Amino acid sequence: MRLRHVALLASVAIAGFLLLWPTKVKPVAWSPAPAPSLSSGPYADNQRLKGLERAGAAGIDGPEALLLENDRLITGLHDGRVISTSIDGDVRKVLTDTGGRPLGLARHPNGLLVIADAVKGLLSLDAQGRLVPLTTQAGGVPFGFTDDVAIDKPGRYAYFSDASSRYGYGHDGEAIIEHGGDGRLLRYDFQTGDTSVLLDKLEFANGVTLGPEDAYVLVNETGAYRISRYWLTGPKAGTHDLFIDNLPGLPDNLSFNGHDRFWVALYAPRNALLDGTAAHPFIRKMIVRAMTVLPKPVEKRGFALGLDLEGKVIANLQDGSSDNYSPITTVREYGDWLYFGSLKAQNMARMPLGKALH
Repeated sequence: MRLRHVALLASVAIAGFLLLWPTKVKPVAWSPAPAPSLSSGPYADNQRLKGLERAGAAGIDGPEALLLENDRLITGLHDGRVISTSIDGDVRKVLTDTGGRPLGLARHPNGLLVIADAVKGLLSLDAQGRLVPLTTQAGGVPFGFTDDVAIDKPGRYAYFSDASSRYGYGHDGEAIIEHGGDGRLLRYDFQTGDTSVLLDKLEFANGVTLGPEDAYVLVNETGAYRISRYWLTGPKAGTHDLFIDNLPGLPDNLSFNGHDRFWVALYAPRNALLDGTAAHPFIRKMIVRAMTVLPKPVEKRGFALGLDLEGKVIANLQDGSSDNYSPITTVREYGDWLYFGSLKAQNMARMPLGKALH
């Protein structure tokens, strides 16, 4: 009898927690398209990412973004440091400590290292190691989660994302489940210091990259499984469309090889529970409460895609084995190698480009 009472009390407590525990999340109903198959078609399961080679220093925490310059990798870490490391990892140097979480890196033509910091906003680092804030708000709305950055060839503008104006770093799960459309694609003018909003109402605006001849800028919408495109030149200038929709996973960072390929890092495959409850805000609010004590329902799978200039899949790279390198949050092509960064791994990685495109 006593055990029955304990079980009943526990059930009541769990139900009360799932139904009533305070949360700021206000889920918005939506209807995602059915997730593409991972058993056949362009996203068929494979192990092409198995056996990635370690690149750069080991024992570092969350090398999210990466740049390769003069045979040295530059990356931002969970503790706020931006470091430079030799490819073999034997030499490393701390370039700065932002005091936040550096997620995106881009080199300005004048030599400045521009940093998208989730906590501190858009920053620049000069050759003398001086860290300067560039912008922290647009249209009167402070950045909540500055995510990625790309700079045009003349060095006039930095294009960057504010993933969410309501949720800060570490609360991406809540932002994506809410689906409130509070992400933005932004542009910073190095000449005037002005920051303008190019696109708003984005579903967790994440990776950013410029296309050929800076004709357009792409931005990943992690919470909507798609990549949006904003036109900068030509007859479509000032308009936007979809570059690719209904991706098989959550797109994170995005890069362009400067010629004919884009690379998309997928944090994880789509989750049937989240897709299945998309139209039911009440249930999704319970999921948010459960996530405060339970692990996020995220599959551990290495996943990245290569796209051509029309948004067609030309490389499908996966590894679902137990020892895979994941989550992959950055993919960049340099010479004969494809490099990978991760929000949570303890090192960067790479593979021969020829193997990725085979």
